[in-house]
Amino acid sequence: MKRVGVIGGGQLAWMMADAVKKLDVELIIQTPSPTDPAVSIATQTIFAAIDDADSTAHLAARCDVITFENEFVDLDALFKLEKQGVCFRPSLDALKPLLDKYDQRCYLRDRQLPTPNFFALETGSLLQTTEFPIVLKTRRHGYDGQGTFILKTAEELEAILKTLNDQPLLVEEFVPFDRELAVMAARSLTGEIVVYPVVETQQEDQVCRRVVAPADLPLSIVREVETIAHTLLDNLQFVGIFGIELFLTPEGKILVNEIAPRTHNSGHYTIDACVTSQFEQQLRAVCGLSLGSPALTCEGAVMINLLGYEQSESDYLDKRQQLAEIPGAVVHWYGKTESRLGRKLGHVTVLLESASDLRQRAIEIGHTIESIWYRT
Repeated sequence: MKRVGVIGGGQLAWMMADAVKKLDVELIIQTPSPTDPAVSIATQTIFAAIDDADSTAHLAARCDVITFENEFVDLDALFKLEKQGVCFRPSLDALKPLLDKYDQRCYLRDRQLPTPNFFALETGSLLQTTEFPIVLKTRRHGYDGQGTFILKTAEELEAILKTLNDQPLLVEEFVPFDRELAVMAARSLTGEIVVYPVVETQQEDQVCRRVVAPADLPLSIVREVETIAHTLLDNLQFVGIFGIELFLTPEGKILVNEIAPRTHNSGHYTIDACVTSQFEQQLRAVCGLSLGSPALTCEGAVMINLLGYEQSESDYLDKRQQLAEIPGAVVHWYGKTESRLGRKLGHVTVLLESASDLRQRAIEIGHTIESIWYRT
């Protein structure tokens, strides 16, 4: 039995539960709170902050390999553990160019991969530009729209800068995209690569609300995205799974938006709609196993996030039961005890027998689910 340590105990680790049983893996997690979702499925838990490297040393003593549920780690401290023989997959060298958004942009640019124009806004410096709108991002620890600001005027920029307390920042051109896309891809210890279907993600306020699989795209665009995934995985010598978020412009140009070096919200549909879920794929890769098929087992799928819309303590059982009655729907509830605005509490995947008019049907399915979920 392989003992896998996971840094992070949120829903991304919790959703490894089925794969852990299937692959006969023992899961040991490092997470700060007893109420974190993955505590319920772990064999052992070390209760500590994600960036507590001393606790990660204790984690390493109990497992064969360590992987990541999120990237909010102290990389310099982990490098010291790696030099002592701790096995991280993906390796810390593979993570290093991805954790800081500016470093990630530079890595993409230096490999001639398409990205929006960008530059670092150094601490204390003033931005001299008239090219608004712009996108301003904190370089570390942003997710679900946190730390990302779309600014239309110099006055908005000045106001935001006053609230960010001299954090390192990245400035990007605003891309008037036609659609947002994403793809999950995995690489094994032996260099085997699998790429999942390219999906369309529908965002509101920089938070993913819906995922449509597969995206309705020309084959040339699909092939370009797959090539980008292969290039990144091989260049990084990455072992594990990661998600790539992309823009498709009205002119048909692909731009890489961000890379998440782990399982990702845009891949949740794979649990119910693919031969091998992204979570099983992650464990297969880090355990040194051959990778599973990423193929769809249905004609199409729509994934809808269930986001918190109030401050409450509720399991929303009645609403979940109503959602489960939708034809083809599978409800995943993360077991979080507290609801707050925008918090990811669960998701619903609806499996479809036909891929015709998938985008329009995704909108209709989304409206049905959201009318039940957000009804007060």
